[in-house]
Amino acid sequence: MSAPPDQPIDTAPGTAAHKDPAAPKVSEREAREVAEAAREQGWRKPSFAKELFLGRFRLDLIHPHPLPTGEATRRGEEFLSRLRRFCETRIDGARIERDARIPDDVIDGLRELGALGMKIDPRYGGLGLTQVYYNKALALVGSVSPAVGALLSAHQSIGVPQPLKQFGTQEQKDAFLPRLARHDISAFLLTEPDVGSDPARLATTAVPDGDDYIVDGVKLWTTNGVVADLLVVMARVPKSDGHKGGITAFVVEASSEGVTVEHRNAFMGLRGLENGVTRFHRVRVPAANRIGPEGAGLKIALTTLNTGRLSLPAMCVGAGKWCLKIAREWSAEREQWGRPVARHEAVGAKISFIAATTFALEAVLDLSSQMADEDRNDIRIEAALAKLYGSEMAWLMADELVQIRGGRGFETAESLAARGERGVPAEQLLRDLRINRIFEGSTEIMHLLIAREAVDAHLAVAGDIIDPDKPMADKARAGANAAAFYARWLPRLVAGPGQLPGTYGEFHPSGHPDLAAHLRYVERTSRKLARSTFYAMSRWQGRMETKQGFLGRIVDIGAELFAMSAACVRAEHLRAGGDHGREAYQLADVFCRQSRLRTEELFGRLWSNTDDIDHRIVKGVLSGTYTWLEAGIVDPSSEGPWIADATPGPSARENVHRPIP
Repeated sequence: MSAPPDQPIDTAPGTAAHKDPAAPKVSEREAREVAEAAREQGWRKPSFAKELFLGRFRLDLIHPHPLPTGEATRRGEEFLSRLRRFCETRIDGARIERDARIPDDVIDGLRELGALGMKIDPRYGGLGLTQVYYNKALALVGSVSPAVGALLSAHQSIGVPQPLKQFGTQEQKDAFLPRLARHDISAFLLTEPDVGSDPARLATTAVPDGDDYIVDGVKLWTTNGVVADLLVVMARVPKSDGHKGGITAFVVEASSEGVTVEHRNAFMGLRGLENGVTRFHRVRVPAANRIGPEGAGLKIALTTLNTGRLSLPAMCVGAGKWCLKIAREWSAEREQWGRPVARHEAVGAKISFIAATTFALEAVLDLSSQMADEDRNDIRIEAALAKLYGSEMAWLMADELVQIRGGRGFETAESLAARGERGVPAEQLLRDLRINRIFEGSTEIMHLLIAREAVDAHLAVAGDIIDPDKPMADKARAGANAAAFYARWLPRLVAGPGQLPGTYGEFHPSGHPDLAAHLRYVERTSRKLARSTFYAMSRWQGRMETKQGFLGRIVDIGAELFAMSAACVRAEHLRAGGDHGREAYQLADVFCRQSRLRTEELFGRLWSNTDDIDHRIVKGVLSGTYTWLEAGIVDPSSEGPWIADATPGPSARENVHRPIP
C-alpha cells in the first residue's frame, strides 16, 4: 500500500523495491487510440507532401517559390548581422565543449540581443522574426555552438512561447511572453523515465484542488530544465466530477516549492546542454496556468511540433554548410600521390555528396519554413519530412567529413591545436549531430508518424473495413465509400504529366542542366509510390501497421521526392533572380541524380528484404537462443536497473537547478 501523497514515502525514490502503483497500464490498442486522438484530424488546407504520397504531384503548391515580405527580410537580415558579430566575438564553442556549460555571460548577451524573443510578437517585447529568419539564426548560432543553438531552440520552438502563442489565453500571453522575450528561459517536459514515444502511459499527475492543481511525478531529459525559469509540463488529470481529465499542459514556475532538478545529464555530444531530471512533489499550480482545456495536452504538444520541428533541420543545414567549407579547404590543401585529395575520385564523390545534399537540405528547410510563414498550406508532413531527412543526411555528411579528414577527423580539436594544427572539431560535430536522429521524435517514430498521415485518405474511406471491432453495418458502408473513392483514384495513377517529354519545360532553360527531367521522374514515381502503398494495404490490411520496415521505406521514398522537388524549385528561383542560378542548377541536378539512385534502391527493398527473417532472429535473441554468441567479453556497464524508478514523492537529492540571474 502506497503512502498518502502528502506523506513521506518509506522507500527512497530510485530504489528497485518501490514501483509507482499509479502508473497507468495500457494495452497496445489503447496506446494507439491516445495517439490517434491527439493528432490533428482534418485537412483544412492543401498539403504538397500529402498529395505526393497520394500520387498527385502538385507542383503549383510550391512553385513559384514563396517569398518573405520586404519588411520581414529587412528585419531578419538586420538581426542576423548583429547575431553574427555576437557569435564571432562572444561565443567560444571550444570553451563550452571543454567546460560542458554555457557561460552566464553568453546567455546575458543573448538576452541583450533579443535572441530569447526571436519568435515572440513585438507587442510582448519580442523580435517577431519569421520562421525563415528564425531558422537562419539557429543555423548561424548552431554552427559556432550546437549547445547554444539547442538552448534557443528548446526555449522557443517547443518551450513555453510556442504553445502559448497558439493555445494560450490573452491573460497568459500578457503574463508570460514579456518575461520569455527578455529574460526567462523555458523548457518542455513530456518524457518520463518509463515513457518516451508512448504518452498513453504518462504517469505524472495533476490532481484538481480548488483553484489549483497538485502536480506529482518525474520528468526525464528536460532540455533547458536545469536553468529554466518557466516550464511546460504535461501531466495526467484524473477524471472526476467537473473535470474531463486526460493529459493536460501547464505552465509551471521552476522556482515553485516541490520542484527539484535532481540530476544534470551528460551526453556523448552537446556537452553544454542543460538537460536534467526534474521531480515534482505536491507542486501547486494555479488553474489559470493550464494551457487549453483538460485532455488537450498531447494535441497541443503535437501541434507545437508541427512547426517546432523545423528548428532541428535548421541546425542540420548549418552543419552541412560547415562540412562543405572544411571539406573544400582541407581537400585542396592535403596532397597525396602528387595531387590534392579532392582530385581523387574516392574523396571527390564525398565532397559532391556534401555539396549537393547541403543545397537540397537548405531548399527543403526554406520551402517548408516559408510555407509555414504564409500559413496557406498544411505543413505537418513537410515539417516532419524536413526533420527526418535533415537529421539523417546531416549525420551522413558529418561522417563523410570525418572520413575525408582521416586520422585528423578522429582527433579532437583541442589535441590538433595543441600540436600546432588548425583545431577542426569534426569529431565533435559527429557526436553533436547524433542526437538529432532521436530528438523530437526518433527516426523510427517519424517513419510511423509520417506514414500515418500519408495513408490518412485511405483510412478515412476504408479504415472501418480493416478494423476488427467495427460492426458489419459499418464495414458495409465503408466498403461502398471505398469502392467509390478507388474507382476515381486508381485510374489516375496509370498515367500523368511525367510521361510527356515537354512537361515542366521552364525547368530546362538554355545552357542549364535539365531539371524538368527530374520533376517528371518525381511525378511518375509519386504515382508508383501511391500504387505500392495501395497494394500493401490490400495485401496486409489490418496488419499494415506492423510492417514498420515497409512503412519506413515508403516514407523515405517520399522524403527523397520532396527533397528533389524542393531542390529544383529553389534552383529555378535562384536562376530567375539572377543569384547563382547556373551553380544552383548544377547542384540540384547532381542531387537529383544521387537521390534517384537512393529512391530506386528503396523501391527494390519494398518487396525484396529480410524483414521476416529478421523477425525470427529477434525472437531467438530475446528467448536466449544465441547467448553463446555473447561469450568471450566483459560487460563494462555498472550495476543498476535499466529504467530508474519514478515513484512520486519528495526528493532525496540536492537541487541542482541553476537559474541564470
